[in-house]
This record gives sequence, C-alpha cells and structure tokens, in this order.
Amino acid sequence: MKKFLCILGLFIFANLSLCAFAVDDIKKVLSDSTIKKDTISISIKNTETGKAVYELNEHRLVSPASTQKIVTLAASLWALGPDYNFETSLYKDTNNDLYLKLGADPYLREKDLEKIMNDAKNKKILAPKNIYIDDYIVDGVNWGEGWQWDDDLNHLMPKFGSYNIDGNLLYIVVAPTADGAPANIYSKFFYPVTFMNYVVTDSKQKNGVAFERNNSVSPDMLTVKGHVSEIKPYPIPVPNIKRYFRLRLEEAISNAKIEYYGTFTQKKLPSENVYIVSSVKHPIKIAVADILKNSNNMAAESVFKIAGGKYVKNTGSVAAAVKMFEAFCKKLNVNCEHIKIVDGSGVSKNNLMSADFMTDFLVALSQAPGFDIYKNVMPTSGEGTLADRMLYFKDNIRAKTGTLSDISAITGYLTSKSGKTYAFDIMINDAKSSSADKKMLEEYILRAVYNYY
Repeated sequence: MKKFLCILGLFIFANLSLCAFAVDDIKKVLSDSTIKKDTISISIKNTETGKAVYELNEHRLVSPASTQKIVTLAASLWALGPDYNFETSLYKDTNNDLYLKLGADPYLREKDLEKIMNDAKNKKILAPKNIYIDDYIVDGVNWGEGWQWDDDLNHLMPKFGSYNIDGNLLYIVVAPTADGAPANIYSKFFYPVTFMNYVVTDSKQKNGVAFERNNSVSPDMLTVKGHVSEIKPYPIPVPNIKRYFRLRLEEAISNAKIEYYGTFTQKKLPSENVYIVSSVKHPIKIAVADILKNSNNMAAESVFKIAGGKYVKNTGSVAAAVKMFEAFCKKLNVNCEHIKIVDGSGVSKNNLMSADFMTDFLVALSQAPGFDIYKNVMPTSGEGTLADRMLYFKDNIRAKTGTLSDISAITGYLTSKSGKTYAFDIMINDAKSSSADKKMLEEYILRAVYNYY
C-alpha cells in the first residue's frame, strides 16, 4: 500500500511539475515576444473537466475575427440539421404562372438556372404568363454591420442574400495588346459595368492591376490601373446581386428557348394549387467544410441567416440568427450575455467575444451529440487556412483561424503529448506588431501546451 501511495505521489508530482513547466514556458514565450501582454487574450481548458489550465485577459471583450465562424456555424447546424439542403426550386400553378423559390444557396451557379429552365422546357412549359420570384428566405440586407467600406472590392467579402449566384462575383478579364498600348478589359459575363481603363500593356513585367470604385459617382463604374503582360480574370464583388441574378435568369430562359418578355415580380409561393417543375440542391456539408477550412464569408453569412429564419419560422435576418444562437448557447448551458454578435462570419469589428466564452463554448460543444463529425471537418495542420501553419502538431490540432487588420486569432482543440485534449482560444489585438509575429506567438503558446500539459 505504501509503495502504491509513493508511486501515486510521484505521478501527481510529475504531473504538477509538467504543468508548472507549461505555465513557465508560456510566460517565457510572452516575455520574449515584442507583443504587449495587455493586447493578448488566452484561455486554455481541459475538455473533460472544463477547468482552465492557463488564462490571460480571458474576460476581455475583443474582436474574434473569423474564429467566430466556429461558434455561429455550430449553432446554425443545430437549427438546420446535418441533412439540410440549400434548394432552388421552380413551381407552376394552374394559371400557367411560374414561381422561382430561392434558397439563398451560396453554391448556386448559372448552369443550375439553365438546368431548371431546360427541365421546364422539357415539360412543355414554353410560354408562361408570369414568372414570380419568392425571395423571402432571407432579408434584403446584403452586407454586414460594421464591414469596412474600403473592402467592397475584396473578393473575399462579396454581398450576400436570397439572390446568391456565381459566388456573387463578377470576373473582369484584363488582356494585353501591344507593348505601350492600353489593355483590353471586359466582363466574363454580361453586367452593365463601365471601365475607366488606365492599364498599359508591358510584356516585361508581371501583372500589376488595381481596381477602384467610387460609389458616390456610380457603383457600376470601375477605374482600372496598372500594367499587364498576360491575360487574367480578376474576381470583383457584384455591386447589385439582385440585378446580376436576374440577368443570369434571363439568359437561362432565353437559352432554353422559353418565350417570356415580362418582368420578375417578388411574390411568395402559394401553399396550394402549385406543383414542382424542377429543383437544384446542394448539401450543407459542402458549406461546413468551406466555412471551417476556407473561411468562406459569403457561405457563413448565408447559413447564419437561413438558420435564423428557420428558428423563428420567418424570413432570415441577423436578429433572428442571434436569437437562434442564444437558444443554442442556452442548450449548451453556456452564458452568452456579455458577448456581441452582429454577423455570421466575424468580419465586423463590432463583434465582441472573450477567450473565456470561446473555450466555455468549445468545451460544452465537445460533449454534444455528433461533435466528432463537426470536429473532424475542422482543419488540422496543413489544411485550409492552416495549410502552412501548425505543422509541428501534425494531426493533434483542429482549429479555426481569424485575421483582420491588427487582429490575429486562433481557436479550437489540441491534444497534448499526454493524450489530454484542451479547448483553446488566443486572440491578439495589436496594431504595432506584424501578422507574422502574431501568428508565431500563437504557435509557441500552443507548443507549450502540447509539450507540457
């Protein structure tokens, strides 16, 4: 018995010693860094016990950037279910009217509209009286609260809504001509946009093209500057997604040789005396991988609003989605009263979360049914936004990164050398340090956890 107690005592001592090494190592990493400690928030908790093993400024409310997607998406999946499909459907009524019911599908493409209209033609629907569009699945707010005005040409931040199609991106082709002469600029798909062309052909330099938009003059006028040596398409967010969608719909109708010269009026699909003509579906699992691994903002915003709409049984909105999120937190028994969510992607700096909340959420989520499926979709080292990061941990980390100007964050799960799993959240909000320095600090903090906890 004494021998057993001695062994047990040695084991506890060794374990405490390792924990002390971890804390000391994290403190050393922080002291060696040029990033000030008061700009760093850290929370690390054991997923089995929920107890914190290291904390720093853990209650401070800061912008989580795209790490927010890990919590908003989990709540959205709870509301929608893992078998949810984005669906765009065409219906016909007894009056020979057509209804196109939109699903705010972030993966809808022009070829999908063509498929729907070709199905209508094959069913001998050649001259409908009216074509109505049911766009009530989400509201008409196409950009997030607090999104930066000077990011409206950032292809990672397109507008979003019921009229999602082609990623809501317009591809502008810039093609060289003769050296010293203006380049050719045109849109890959028709959209009424005007170009102020200041691009010069220069075969001796790599492409250097910049776009500017003056919304006070016209959002459909682009100034293009720089030089070009090879033909290249540049993705630009569509200024008016409703107009772009209708243009693609007109093309699909025309290509299917359906005669229709009327307008597209907004109208809800009747609950009776209609039958389905055709539909296109995309499973939500595509969005889950895209949001967690590639940090797709448009998909994250669309899913969040759709889930909110389903929860309140009405049109989706940020307000509805926040209600849904709060209900999910209540189900997890996680207090979310002190945080602030204004979008589904974390793009807005008006979002505020604490490291303590994030790890509380992750610990509770790890106990929820179906968690392993969700966790396994999260990127590990070498995948998605971790393609060139966290290689030290191999398959022992599942994490979501976040980056905004002055902000770097990472959150997720780490299994240490001892076999224990920890929920972690690190948020660095420092205007003076480089993004590379922030990301390096995140990795060295996690290395201490991995090696000693």
